[in-house]
Amino acid sequence: MARFVVVGGGIIGLATAYRIVQDQPDAEVTVLEKEPRLAAHQTGHNSGVIHAGVYYRPGSLKAQLCRAGSRSMVDFCTEHDIPVRVCGKLIVATDESELPRLRDLHERAVANDLPVRLIDAAEAREHEPAVRCVGALHVASTGIVDFTEVCTALARSAELAGARIRLGTRVTGILTRGDEQVVRTSTGEVVADVLVNCAGLQADRVARLAGVVPPARIVPFRGEYYELRPDRRDLVRGLIYPVPDPRFPFLGVHLTRMIDGSVHAGPNAVLALAREGYSWGRIDPAEMFGLVTNPGLWRLARRHLRYGLTEVRRSLSRRRFAMSLARLVPGVTEQDLVPAAAGVRAQAIASDGGLVDDFLIVHRPRQVHVLNAPSPAATSSLEIARHIVGQLPSARIGR
Repeated sequence: MARFVVVGGGIIGLATAYRIVQDQPDAEVTVLEKEPRLAAHQTGHNSGVIHAGVYYRPGSLKAQLCRAGSRSMVDFCTEHDIPVRVCGKLIVATDESELPRLRDLHERAVANDLPVRLIDAAEAREHEPAVRCVGALHVASTGIVDFTEVCTALARSAELAGARIRLGTRVTGILTRGDEQVVRTSTGEVVADVLVNCAGLQADRVARLAGVVPPARIVPFRGEYYELRPDRRDLVRGLIYPVPDPRFPFLGVHLTRMIDGSVHAGPNAVLALAREGYSWGRIDPAEMFGLVTNPGLWRLARRHLRYGLTEVRRSLSRRRFAMSLARLVPGVTEQDLVPAAAGVRAQAIASDGGLVDDFLIVHRPRQVHVLNAPSPAATSSLEIARHIVGQLPSARIGR
């Protein structure tokens, strides 16, 4: 019987545990989560969008797993009676200068074999009457869901198949002892044959505990959201996104009608001063020291100083935030916005200051470390898990 320990109770960790018990029914699987609940961080602060895979370089892991993941996620939700809606979205060019980038995005989407159409402003208004644009890309396969509900279903299914989930269990050390992985935790040791690190914001730290030198360091970026007041939700029918700047992994502030009918606006992207820094007041001195001494972050900052300052100003001003949204939907005003919960994105940055663009999964003997899995990781989670488990040692490992 093979023994697996999965670190992280977010959607990737839970999907991995679920996949292992599906593929290896005799396996012994333990999931360790430091928080008292599942999906406490990136998954639970997710925008709820099932991405189609428009933005990602053809042939990349993101492109492959997102395209497949959007389908398998909808199928999983349907099978488990989780509310899900494939509503499509608009990516809109608000002036003529953005049209070349919109056409480039269309070409990329076609290369990724996605159902997309370039449409004019009049047709865009048929989908979203309040939108203002000179052209748009309609992406038919985009959907919305509550990923926390997905996690609940994954955990329930994994536990019914024999997996154990230990909440409130922080990993404090990892030791390789012969063929065994000994994971020391705040609630005792767990011994396994294979370790899978899906710790999200803490993934590089867990890798170091296992003796792995990560090829990139995680830098936390806070994404701040507003909601439209209930009486202004009719401004948005579905999802309205700007044309993204290809130099950055962030998609720009956008408008998203959630599965519960609320409309979220955002997120922006500002450097967080703690791995779980959901507000300006949350500061971790150790993380601050790590940021200050991170040469990759300094190189990134020098390269994109103007962009970073713009994001900070928008973070500090609801008026600026509303102005960004009004470029997409002119009817949105500062008075329409109500603060909503923020999220923190784990973004891997290489030592040369480059943003790690693709999913980064590092393999070591009897270990797998998921070191970069930002958006569209929730969309892709079932396929990321399938990819990981397909490369794991099989049930022939055992005692």
